[in-house]
Amino acid sequence: MSLIGPSRKQGSQKSGARRAENNRIYAHPLPLVFPAPSPSTFGHLLGLFGLSTARLENPHCEGVFDPATRSVWIVNEKDSTILWRRGFFGKGDLSRSEPSWLARQTNARKAAGKYMTSEEVREKRRAERMQFKRDRAAAIARAAAEAEAAFAEGREAAPAIIPSGATWKPTPAPASESLPPPPEDEDEDEDEEIPEEEPLENVEHLQLTLQEAWFLVWNLDCLTVLDPYTNVPMSLQQIWRAFQDIHCVPPELPIYAGRFDNPFLIHYAAYHYYRALGWVVKGGIKFCVDYLLYKRGPVFHHAEFAVVVIPVYEDPADKESSPFNLPNADTFSWTWLSTVNRVNSRVQKTLILTYVTVPAQSRVSPDLLSSPACLAHYSVREVVLRRFIPARMRD
Repeated sequence: MSLIGPSRKQGSQKSGARRAENNRIYAHPLPLVFPAPSPSTFGHLLGLFGLSTARLENPHCEGVFDPATRSVWIVNEKDSTILWRRGFFGKGDLSRSEPSWLARQTNARKAAGKYMTSEEVREKRRAERMQFKRDRAAAIARAAAEAEAAFAEGREAAPAIIPSGATWKPTPAPASESLPPPPEDEDEDEDEEIPEEEPLENVEHLQLTLQEAWFLVWNLDCLTVLDPYTNVPMSLQQIWRAFQDIHCVPPELPIYAGRFDNPFLIHYAAYHYYRALGWVVKGGIKFCVDYLLYKRGPVFHHAEFAVVVIPVYEDPADKESSPFNLPNADTFSWTWLSTVNRVNSRVQKTLILTYVTVPAQSRVSPDLLSSPACLAHYSVREVVLRRFIPARMRD
């Protein structure tokens, strides 16, 4: 009892300290911050009348539009940190989520092979799972061969030992691989200086999706997007047109003019809908969906919901004349639905089918597409889908 108690207490203390540190670092849900004003008599008097001296703090981040990747690059390290820690916007192009490439490389140098990065741990686990599958297949093959031989000889087969996930352990590396490096020659000069490693340069940038970038530009006014060719700040109208034209190849064709089913508009309608409700919206391609919804962010909890965006045309004629090959626009099969639902059920996520209604061109004037005012004509409906499991849902 005395040996187990302190370890549990120490573990809870560590998790509590880590949770408190995350609450401090990621305290702000959006890049815009209202810092608490310093206490003063004047501020107290204003508070009696329902007024405040607090001022809005806008970080005014800067990014570069990249048409090739259909994203906006945040190159400045300070801006990347602000956008990630205040709302979890974007993704590091050399990391799984948070832009941490420089920190990982620095820790790897300091550890000198003693510790493993999260990416190295992931690759090690994948290699161990693959080795477990191979060992289990080999054990099953040996058991089958032994059973056939015993049947042919008329004897009882020896009990087979098939490894399981609870009992199997990875085979340690051969002794030859774990031997220390051979000692250096004694003839070498002991006073020879070891060359210093070159300082690391952060080559990673934060990558924003078009939906995230437009949300920061239009709703929060905290992001300036630069033209990739002239490096000049783009106007709101230029950004609006560029984000739509990126899905039109080439954009000069008349078939793309006046289309309300532009992929950027449809996905932004769904993105804005959930962001406005307070969810942290991230990409969900890993789980065969469009978006993942986090209650606070990836640092605190796993995503609770997986969203599939399904466009629905108000006028069927607009669908027939559409130049875009929109995913999920056609009626999906039950096989597809069951597959996606099963994948997300296995990782404890609830599947949400989000239907975005595309306004009819016969009802809404195409001139509205020149401004974000057209977004008011899109509607979003949700259908929550749960996989029925008889063993868990008998009641």
